[in-house]
Amino acid sequence: MKHPKEERTLVIIKPDAIQRALIGEIVLRYERIGLKLVGLKMMVPTEEHIEQHYTLDPNWRRVTGEKTIKSYKDRGLTPPSEDPLEITAKILKNLKKYMTSGPVICMVWEGAHAVELVRKITGGTEPRGAAVGTIRGDFVIDSYVMSDADDRAVRNLIHASGSVDEANMEIPHWFEKGEIIDYKVSHEDILYEKELQGILS
Repeated sequence: MKHPKEERTLVIIKPDAIQRALIGEIVLRYERIGLKLVGLKMMVPTEEHIEQHYTLDPNWRRVTGEKTIKSYKDRGLTPPSEDPLEITAKILKNLKKYMTSGPVICMVWEGAHAVELVRKITGGTEPRGAAVGTIRGDFVIDSYVMSDADDRAVRNLIHASGSVDEANMEIPHWFEKGEIIDYKVSHEDILYEKELQGILS
């Protein structure tokens, strides 16, 4: 059984974050909590690659549509449709346009509770509702209402795997096995060793 410190998650810095020169800020947020960057590359994805990414989970279309409908209703708004699949078809069309509009930076982060911590640091999917102190809460003002009015994807800077199972599907979709590096950094001893040793001289 793997140690929790070996958990990995996928993060994609989206084209809007790159255009806004937020790469360093985003990497810093994940690094300073103690996560380790084990995979990194820049690319311009194809629409086909993006569609495959979002539909790796066969339930994605239904679940995403249902969450969107609920988000509208929770705010007292009328959703654009009551059909989850109709909503998701539009979301996917706009995501493909958004995610292929420029380069993205793909990263694999490793560390204890990597998936959960990256999601917490990143903030809620809709920037409008993301907590202050998260990346999205601090750097984005977009909302589903605005993105729907403009017929585009919500600009939220980052994709981050939603669960360990999702990460395990997504990482091989973006990275070949040899592109992820196993290595040690010195702060891992402080984070993970059972006893703190060798500190006092």
